Amino acid sequence: MWVEILCGLIAYKLFRCFFSDEDVLELESSDTTALFNVATRLEKLYGGKVYVGLRIPDADTGSRQNVDLVLVTTGEAVVISVKNLPGLVSISGDGSWVCEETSKGKHKTHNHPDPVEEVKKQASILEAYLEQRGVALPEGYLSYKVVLPNPKFWTLHSNYFPPEVITHEQWVQLKPEPKSMLSGWIKGAFRGGKKEMQESIHEKLNFTLSTAPMWDRLELKGNKYILGEFMEFKGKQDDLTALRSIKRSKVGRIIVQKMSMFGLAHSKLQVLYSPRDYRSEGTSASEWKEATVRSSTEVLFQPENSKKVCKFKLSSIISMSLSA
Repeated sequence: MWVEILCGLIAYKLFRCFFSDEDVLELESSDTTALFNVATRLEKLYGGKVYVGLRIPDADTGSRQNVDLVLVTTGEAVVISVKNLPGLVSISGDGSWVCEETSKGKHKTHNHPDPVEEVKKQASILEAYLEQRGVALPEGYLSYKVVLPNPKFWTLHSNYFPPEVITHEQWVQLKPEPKSMLSGWIKGAFRGGKKEMQESIHEKLNFTLSTAPMWDRLELKGNKYILGEFMEFKGKQDDLTALRSIKRSKVGRIIVQKMSMFGLAHSKLQVLYSPRDYRSEGTSASEWKEATVRSSTEVLFQPENSKKVCKFKLSSIISMSLSA
């Protein structure tokens, strides 16, 4: 008996080492959740709209540039890179960042390319993309920042970081400033300009970003988020038939709810989904459709920066958003 148990443990360990990416997925989920936490706080502090997980086409390379966040308010916009770095962070002579972390008794050192140069490039690519789509931004309208929200972040010389970097200490101290949305973050735009011009560009910018390519996203129970690409549903044939209308070209968002009767939870789930609205005017309550499926039905989803496709039971999902 003990031999069987030992063999089982060994087999499990081998499986975790070679076939499981739970640790990687947990890290990716943590980083993505940090993006949404930063986005939520920015909207609460300064109003406006934050776009998360954009994939902007780069005409020079023919590829897509990932952009963490873009914060848009009237007359101003910021491209924001969120670096969820724990541990001691310092800047080396070549501008790269060195992160030293002790985890589970092991000391690890990671080198990161200069995040400020990265987000500067992202802002340039975004501005070119917007211009191609007919949104020409005035000088000083678009700026960029790097936010370090991890409470485990620390540094010996915070003054070594360039002004575009918002350290964790600065991040938690941010407060709304009604006169200037982000004060030192962004230069005011349209000084002396016409209000109609401001509103026109603000409207065009929001529409363009809302229809720009972006990652699909899963919102999981436990306040977790994952960016990536939705592949398909897996389950019983009748459940798949009920979900066949949920296609990227037709549906932009689904919400998963547990069904219950007389206070007792059943093994069925109610999936609400809304038709995609390319006008970006939202969906009324009457337009939502529903499907009832087994809670064992799964979503196949490939996380960002991962080569593996993961399975998530619908019962663990709160909502899913699909990019156009």
